[in-house]
Amino acid sequence: MENNAQLIAQCEARAKEWLSPAFDEETRKEVQAMLDNADKTDLIDAFYRDLEFGTGGLRGIMGAGTNRMNKYIVGMATQGFANYIKKAFPGKQCSVVVGHDCRNNGRMFAESVADIFSANGIKVYLFESLRPTPEISYAIRHLGCQAGVNVTASHNPREYNGYKAYWDDGAQVLAPHDVGIIAEVEKVKISDVKFEGNKELIIPIGGEMDWDYIQAVKEAMVDQDVILRQKDLNIVYSPMHGTGRVIIPMALRSWGFQNIHVVPEQMVIDGNFPTVVSPNPENAEAMTLGMKLGTKLNADLVIASDPDADRLAIVCRNSKGEWEILNGNQTCMMFSWYIIANKKKLGQLKGNEFLVKTIVTTEVIAEIAKKNQVEYKDCYTGFKWIANEIRVNEGKKKYIGGGEESFGFLPYDKVRDKDSPASICLICEIAAWARDNGMTLYDLLMNIYKEYGFSKEVTINVVRPGKSGADEIKQMMTDFRANPPKDLGGSQIILQKDFQLLEAKKADGTVEKLDMPAKSNVLQWFCNDGTKVSVRPSGTEPKIKFYTEVKDPSFKGAADYERCSKAADEKIEAIKKSLNL
Repeated sequence: MENNAQLIAQCEARAKEWLSPAFDEETRKEVQAMLDNADKTDLIDAFYRDLEFGTGGLRGIMGAGTNRMNKYIVGMATQGFANYIKKAFPGKQCSVVVGHDCRNNGRMFAESVADIFSANGIKVYLFESLRPTPEISYAIRHLGCQAGVNVTASHNPREYNGYKAYWDDGAQVLAPHDVGIIAEVEKVKISDVKFEGNKELIIPIGGEMDWDYIQAVKEAMVDQDVILRQKDLNIVYSPMHGTGRVIIPMALRSWGFQNIHVVPEQMVIDGNFPTVVSPNPENAEAMTLGMKLGTKLNADLVIASDPDADRLAIVCRNSKGEWEILNGNQTCMMFSWYIIANKKKLGQLKGNEFLVKTIVTTEVIAEIAKKNQVEYKDCYTGFKWIANEIRVNEGKKKYIGGGEESFGFLPYDKVRDKDSPASICLICEIAAWARDNGMTLYDLLMNIYKEYGFSKEVTINVVRPGKSGADEIKQMMTDFRANPPKDLGGSQIILQKDFQLLEAKKADGTVEKLDMPAKSNVLQWFCNDGTKVSVRPSGTEPKIKFYTEVKDPSFKGAADYERCSKAADEKIEAIKKSLNL
C-alpha cells in the first residue's frame, strides 16, 4: 500500500508539470481530470513511465501523459531524433521522409514531425496523404535520405497510434542508433522542442513516388507468363480502411491481374475502423466482409492488408470449397517454397541466395531451404532484424525472401520492412501458378506439408495491461528462467535457448553460445518430437506471447489435415497446462 501511495505521489508530481502554459488548454484539462479523479488508475497508467522505443519505435494509447501518444511526446521524440541525426551526419544537409497511415491524429502528428525536423534545418519529404509503410521505407532509400518517420500503430486497436523511426537503409532503427536516439530524447524538455516549422524545407511527395514504388514492386515477380495465362484469377481485396486502398489494386494490375474486386465498406479511410473489432489480419473476424463478398462473387481468394499495409491476410478455398484463413506461418512457408521452387525451375538460383525467418516462425521453412540447398538465417522477431540480415550480406549474397509468423513478408530487397503490396502480388502469382497446375492454394499447402512435414503453430497471447501487468510479465520471465519446465504436454525438452544469456543448454547439461547480433528477452524450448515453444514479452503491446509449434509425422495428404490439426490442438492444450496458462 505504501509503495502504491509512493507511485501515486510520483505520478501526481509528473502530471502537475503538464499543467504549465507549455501545454495547450485541452491537454491541461485532460490532466487535471485525471488528478481530480479518486480512482488513480488512469493517472498511473498515463504517467508511471515515459513511452519508450520498443521493437517498433514508439507506440501507445493516444491521450495526455508521458506514457501516451500525443504531440508533446511525439515532439520530444522528434527533437531528440533530429539532434541524433545531426550528430550522426555532422556538416551534412540531412533529409528525412515522413509519412502516416489512416489513424486518428495521424496527419496532425506527421505535420508536427515535419515541422520539428525542418525547424532543425533538416529537409523533409512529407507524403501528401496516407501511404503504406513499405513505400516510406522505399522512399528513404530512393531519395538517399538519412532517416525517416512513419506515424502508425500498424494493426493495434483504434485507441493507439505510433511512430516508427527509420535509418538511412530504409530499415527501422537498430543498435547503436536506437539507444543513441533514446539517449538524445531523454535529454529533451518540452521547452527544447522547435515546434515552429520551416516551410521552405518541407517538400510534398506523392504520385511520382507511388509510380516508382509500384515499378520496384514488380521486381518481386518470379514468372509473369503464369500470370498472363491466369490473368482472370478472381481476387477480392480489402485495405481495412487503410493505406493499401489505391496502391495494392494498382500494383496487381501492373503485374497483369485483371479481375480485382474491392470490399467497398472497407475502402473508406477511417481511423475508427468501424467494420472490424480490431484491424488485425491475425483476427479471423476482420476478414468477414471480404469472405462475404468473395462468396457472392465466387472469388478464388480473398486478401487484405492491415491499416499501414505492411502485413497481409489470405483466405483461400479448402478441399470442401469453404473459405480457409491461412495463418502467418503458412503464408510464409508458401512464399518460401514458391520462390525457391520456381526460381530453381527457371534457372534463377545461382547458389549465393539466402532466405530469412524469425526464430518464432515455423521450422518447416528451414526444412524447405535445407532440402533445396538454399541458405536460411534465423533472426529475432521484428522486421528490422530481417532488414539487418539483408544489410550485413549486401554485396556478398542475394536476398530472395524473408518473413515472420505475424503475417509479414518481404519478397525483394528494394524495401527494408514488411511489404504487403509486393507480398499480395506474389501470393496472387502463386495462386495463378497453382491454378495453372490444376490446384488451389490450399492444395499447394497440403503438398508442402506432405513433402516437408506437417506442423501446426498457435500463438497464445497473455494480456496484462498497465504497470501491474508489466511487473507480472517481468516476473513470469524470471520464474521461467529460474524453474524451466521439464516437458511440454508430455514431450521431453532436449534443448533450451536463452537469448538474454545467448546460451543453448542441452538435456545433458552441455551449454553452447548462441551467435546472435544482440541479446533479447526470449526463451525457447525444443522437444524430442519436434515440438517448439518460444516465450517473448511483446515490445509494442502489454502482453507476453507463447509461440507453439507441434509436428505430426503421420500426415500423408489433404485427407489427414483435419485429424492432424485436431490432434495438434489437443497437444497445444496440454502444453498450456504444462506452462500454467
